[in-house]
Amino acid sequence: MERKTALGFLCGVTAGALWGYVILVPALIRPFTPLQLACVRFMFFGLIASIMVIPRWRKIFIPLGKREWGSLILLSLLGNIMYYLLLGTSVQLIGIATPTLIVGLLPVTVTVVGAFEDGAVPLRKLIPSILLSVAGVVCITWHAYHLTQNSPHHSDAIRMIIGLLCAVAALFCWSAYAIKNARWLCSLTITTPYEWNLLIGLSTGALALCLVPFAFFWQTSLPFSAISPKDWSWFLPIAFSAALVGSILGNACWNKMSQILPLTMVGQMLLFETIFALIYGFLYEQRVPTPLESLAIILVSASVITCMHAHRKPKKFTTEGHG
Repeated sequence: MERKTALGFLCGVTAGALWGYVILVPALIRPFTPLQLACVRFMFFGLIASIMVIPRWRKIFIPLGKREWGSLILLSLLGNIMYYLLLGTSVQLIGIATPTLIVGLLPVTVTVVGAFEDGAVPLRKLIPSILLSVAGVVCITWHAYHLTQNSPHHSDAIRMIIGLLCAVAALFCWSAYAIKNARWLCSLTITTPYEWNLLIGLSTGALALCLVPFAFFWQTSLPFSAISPKDWSWFLPIAFSAALVGSILGNACWNKMSQILPLTMVGQMLLFETIFALIYGFLYEQRVPTPLESLAIILVSASVITCMHAHRKPKKFTTEGHG
């Protein structure tokens, strides 16, 4: 493996570990709603980004045009606000494992799209990796479905359906974000990936601020007036940690990786988010993985390894004659 590819791989693993924590957060903040969490988390993201932008604002803002700002707003909606709102809703409705593995299908969607780009690894070489990924997702999803079927409450089936729909919608949002953002990062000439992430933070923070009235004052299950100082004392640190860990550190690692690795491999790196989120979920629920869950983790890990193997460049051998 080349040193550059190894660096990209390490950045991908780190981003997965950080983002895995962010998937756990919606389970930690009840009775706050996913919309409230998304608003506060991304306002923190915007605040942190604005502080970090100040020393270099001339360098960052002057080259930006309407096209760049339009893409920043779209990426902020797809990859941050809409994705996390939908994912958080799914986690609160049906738990951590099922939404995590549905979103875990993202590497398959991104890999298939990336395989049609010029110069990409042929799709036939990625088939083993894709099949392993799908097999892992099938294992954990079947396990979660089986648990729901054993429940005596009819309302659990409704919650399952709504939660699944939210998770699928989150998958589509993340797929669009991952593909569009990777392409932008590969073509950036006026700013760095680090600065691009800060700009996404600014636009996401502004959008989150616009959602505050809907999150805290309009037909919410937890209105602003009902939130006690004690509630704020534990909710705000968790939301801030999600902003710092997921939106700043995780995105920085991801953007660096996206510049190094091809799009098809970028998709596979997202499997680490799935693996780490499952591990955190098991620790939170104070249990060990079931045999099916353990098999799923092995399968998705094997999927990443086979994908990396498909991207390895063959060694060059030269034959020199004896004069």
